[in-house]
Amino acid sequence: MPVRVAPNTISLIINEVCDAIKAEFAAEVIQCPTTTEEWTAIAEQFEKRWQFPHCCGALDGKHVAVTCPWNTGSEYRNYKGFFSIVLMALVNADYKFLWIDVGSDGSSNDASIYNGSELKEGLESPNNIFNLPEEKSLPGDDVPVPYYIVGDNAFGINKSLMNPFLIRNMEHHDRIFNYRLSRARRVVEWSAFGILAHKFRVLLRTMSQRPGTCRKIITCVILHNLIRLRYPATHNNMMDLEEQNLNVIPGAWRNDKVLLDVYHERARNTGTQEGRQIRRYLGHYFTSKAGSVPWQDKMIL
Repeated sequence: MPVRVAPNTISLIINEVCDAIKAEFAAEVIQCPTTTEEWTAIAEQFEKRWQFPHCCGALDGKHVAVTCPWNTGSEYRNYKGFFSIVLMALVNADYKFLWIDVGSDGSSNDASIYNGSELKEGLESPNNIFNLPEEKSLPGDDVPVPYYIVGDNAFGINKSLMNPFLIRNMEHHDRIFNYRLSRARRVVEWSAFGILAHKFRVLLRTMSQRPGTCRKIITCVILHNLIRLRYPATHNNMMDLEEQNLNVIPGAWRNDKVLLDVYHERARNTGTQEGRQIRRYLGHYFTSKAGSVPWQDKMIL
């Protein structure tokens, strides 16, 4: 729709508009949970919708392309050979962004961004400053299990973050765990970022603004959350759906380009023994009568 305003004129108000959006809506629509009740509600939603209990969010990062910032050398150059800024996010079961980190340069990897974030500090704090729920047994079981977020193998496993088993020499319960984890991670790995970029198509182009302005534009995540909260039906045709036989019905976002994953080195030698024990236990639970779902075996054939 033409607005009869020259691009160079519009460019003068970008920073002001982004600042106004952030000031007006950020506190309402994108605040990382800090109460036990908030985390519990998120975990219950993951369990109900994606059959992954005690999950408090799915974590991932994507590249947003930018022109090479002046006098920065290869600082913003990523492993795919273009220049970018990284958007890392924690997403709930309803494709809503709970926490974001905007602006790390494209040469950064998932682990380094997360390891330096306040999210990791809060989740792994010995004083439980995020007020995560206390350990609780899973439905139909009696062994206490902590609450955690889920991510890929870029992140070291521990009691507050679950990642997949490595592909080699997996047993049946390991493969079931990976399938169940992939269902939970789907909300962030593709869907949330895909819906975001489909709605705000500037993310699919190469931004030519300065890095500071690009970071402000990427906070269109705030508007994404505002739409999810106030007008959820707006995104219905964009989201992936599942048929009764669990086949995925692709959402409209899949017709677009997608934001590329952030490079990561597999965290093979990081993590804790406690985290690995919890992951192993979850694998056995998901293959038990109490924790299995009817369709999971056919999904790993």
